[in-house]
Amino acid sequence: MYRHLPLEHQRQLHSTNTLERLNKGIKRRSHGVGIFPNPAAVLRLVWAILIEQDDEWAVAERRYFSTESMQQAATQSLSRTAQEILAAIA
Repeated sequence: MYRHLPLEHQRQLHSTNTLERLNKGIKRRSHGVGIFPNPAAVLRLVWAILIEQDDEWAVAERRYFSTESMQQAATQSLSRTAQEILAAIA
């Protein structure tokens, strides 16, 4: 599926390093807590970690995906979908 995206995105999505680093951070922080009193407590901690990471990514100097490349990907996806619909109708 990721092969339909621009080359700039394909390079980034080919590696799972970012996801692995995020999961490692969640694991590290949850091990620090030890025992959770209930499942809701786990969800609150993970949610807080994900919000913190999203904030860091939002203000990062070097973004994982640029706004321009995301616009390009959205435009390409829409045009492909339109072409598929037209091909199915014909």
